[in-house]
Amino acid sequence: MAKIAPSSIKYIIHCTFNAEGAIEKPDVIGAIFGQTEGLLGEDMEMRELQKQGKIGRIDVNLTLEDGTTKGEIEIPSAIDKSETSLIAAAIETIEKIGPSETKVVVERIEDVRGSKRDYILERAKQLMGTMSGGDVRDMGREIGEASRLTSMKTYGTENLPCGDLSGNEVIVVEGRADVVNMLRQGVKNVICMNGVKLPETIKELSKEKEVTLFVDGDRGGKLIIKNVTDNARVAWIAIAPEGKEVEELTSKEILQSLRKKVSVKEYFETEDKYGKRESRVRTREEPEQEEKKTVKKQKMTSEEEEIAKKYLDELIGTKAAILFNKKMEVIKKMPLNRLGYFRPEEEVYVLAINDTAIPGIIRAAESMGVQNLIAKNFTVTDTEINLVSA
Repeated sequence: MAKIAPSSIKYIIHCTFNAEGAIEKPDVIGAIFGQTEGLLGEDMEMRELQKQGKIGRIDVNLTLEDGTTKGEIEIPSAIDKSETSLIAAAIETIEKIGPSETKVVVERIEDVRGSKRDYILERAKQLMGTMSGGDVRDMGREIGEASRLTSMKTYGTENLPCGDLSGNEVIVVEGRADVVNMLRQGVKNVICMNGVKLPETIKELSKEKEVTLFVDGDRGGKLIIKNVTDNARVAWIAIAPEGKEVEELTSKEILQSLRKKVSVKEYFETEDKYGKRESRVRTREEPEQEEKKTVKKQKMTSEEEEIAKKYLDELIGTKAAILFNKKMEVIKKMPLNRLGYFRPEEEVYVLAINDTAIPGIIRAAESMGVQNLIAKNFTVTDTEINLVSA
């Protein structure tokens, strides 16, 4: 099994749980590996990630008080922000540890690189002081950046890193590194959530000020938009250029992204219409993409229905879906919450789920050009897709 080097760790997932009765560390580790298996696909299996050195040694601390076991879990990660967030969300699906029913809660995802950056900056200043000569303009810029970073404060009971929040408009970003970069580029009215979980401080702040949510241009950013807008009052949504994180943007890219912000209503109307963020929101220069795949719908035969339904038992309790091609061969098995982001390379003839087909699943199926959808129940029937009850 590959070991993760301490220098490679980017994030640490912090979780807590309470369980009735006494449980041991092996019970916790077994639940993490066993109950997340198959949720995120082969590339995101916890065992495989740990073998590859992408997930580190899982640390578990247990305390038994009055017949209840209280536990803390720390999972170090060397993968990127969005994939770490998916792992964290998968951990929260654990329903049982050992013999006890329990609920695991992700308290926060710590960006361990923040303290390293602080050290690098301070040490760089010290080393610069030992150098003679140098470009006065470069030194002036460095001093200006350093002075802006000294304006970083904390806010609320969670001590969230922030800049100057005295105005009526506030920009909410994900992590401390995002705040550092925003301050460095001269944007002061910024505060971070310190992870993917929305703090109570941000909820209260949104009641008093006009909030712009500024997220990374990846899948993780979309998940944060859904979470924050469901739980706080947000006026505007700004998205970094596709594939980029807020913490790495230049001053020009930050200003361009903020100028292109859209209202929450416009964002979700676009999501509902196209099934993904359109290029007109990210950048006005790119041409519009097609709304959805237009495929002539062909109803499946009774024999094909039987083939698909045989796979449904594999989906019990997994919150997953199976996609078939015209030959009734499995294209992919994947979590339901990732259907909206998947763009198949071949035609999807059948989509099978052992669950209720809610509107979001119907929209995702339409965007992929699915011809037949098998599900337990349907909350929406206004679609051109052939609906088959499991």
